[in-house]
Amino acid sequence: MDTIAIKQVTLYFSLIFALCNTATSVISDEIRVAVASNFSGAMKAIVSEYEETSEHKIVLSFGSTGKHYAQIINGAPFDVFLAADSARPQLLEDQGIAIIGSRTTYARGKLAVLASNPEIKDIKVALNNHEDMRHLAFANPKLSPYGIAAQQVLMTLDLWPKVQSKLVRGENIAQTFQFVHSGNADLGFVAYSQVINPKQPLQGNWWMPPKSLYSPIDQQAVLLTNKQGPKDLLEFLKSPLARQLIQHYGYELP
Repeated sequence: MDTIAIKQVTLYFSLIFALCNTATSVISDEIRVAVASNFSGAMKAIVSEYEETSEHKIVLSFGSTGKHYAQIINGAPFDVFLAADSARPQLLEDQGIAIIGSRTTYARGKLAVLASNPEIKDIKVALNNHEDMRHLAFANPKLSPYGIAAQQVLMTLDLWPKVQSKLVRGENIAQTFQFVHSGNADLGFVAYSQVINPKQPLQGNWWMPPKSLYSPIDQQAVLLTNKQGPKDLLEFLKSPLARQLIQHYGYELP
């Protein structure tokens, strides 16, 4: 075999090796997902099912929607954003940061008011008797759509100006839940998905404010990179299995 032929064979196998390495890299890519903290239980269950049939590794980061949004516009390397609202995914799309046309509503959240003391039977009465409360917890409305919903409920019930001295703000809905669960707050506005989490059954009482008292909590997902792995994950969120899990964890379907 002459020198030219040897070089051609060497180049051929080098290309094959490079393509194999590239394919392996694509298959095993990490997908970095920013997830609103209220959706942590449901998302962990969804990812567990997704990874059964996918070679991709999903890396989840939980936090408030407002904080994730700030991180993303400052260059945080997320591939997918699962927000607790529709406003920030829309903003990311308008700003050219998110992939145009990728926005989708994956769940509709519901609000609940949780009592730390199981002896409190009528949550609505306890909320109105705010003079007897030490603390009322809710998520920071600047960061959390659930905090906005809680504020709307209190304003609609004409309680907002009356409970100002009682309010304690959580950075996100997970921290707000901990305020109540630990007994540091008598009552707290949390996500309904937290009080009926099938992985952690809750012993206690809660009240679900009528949905007419607050704006719909439409939770949207959006792509931040144009790679196939994140696209596949977002498509899986629309699958019958994922939708069944979303309902199981206390959300309404869009």
